[in-house]
Amino acid sequence: MGTRPGQGTRGKELPRLAFQLATGSHVFWYRLTRRLLGHRLGPVKTLLLDHVGSRSEKRYTTPLTYGRDGKNLILVASKGGSAQHPAWYTNLVAHPDAEVQVGSRRMKVRARTASPDEKPRLWDLMTREWPGYDDYQRNTDREIPVVILEPR
Repeated sequence: MGTRPGQGTRGKELPRLAFQLATGSHVFWYRLTRRLLGHRLGPVKTLLLDHVGSRSEKRYTTPLTYGRDGKNLILVASKGGSAQHPAWYTNLVAHPDAEVQVGSRRMKVRARTASPDEKPRLWDLMTREWPGYDDYQRNTDREIPVVILEPR
C-alpha cells in the first residue's frame, strides 16, 4: 500500500522540524530578553517549563500557556485536542520535579495532575486564559488533564 504525498517520513519530519525551530526560537528570545520577547503571545502569557524526559532522561524546555491560582501555576495538557497527551505532560508524570521561568524569575516546582474535584474550577480559570481549550476538549475523546505546579 503506497503513501499519499505528505504522508511519508519526510512529510512528518518537516512540520516537526518547523515546530522545533519555532519552539527553540521562542525559548531563546524569552531567555535572552528576560521575557521582554516571548512572555506574551497575543492574549496569552507563557512560561518556560524545564522538564526531564520520561524515557530519555534528557532535559527539555517547553514554552506553555499558564494561569495562576494563588501561589500555584496552572497548565493544560491539551496538545491542541490531539488523541495523545503532550510529551511534557508524560515527562512530568514520570518526573514531577521541574523548574519554570516566568518572566525573569526562575523557580523549582513540583507537578501534579488536578483531582476530579479541583479540575472544574481550574479548567474555568484556564479557559479564561485561552477559550480554545473547550474546543480542544470537544475534539478529542481523551480527558485533557489540568496540571498544578506547586512551588518547592
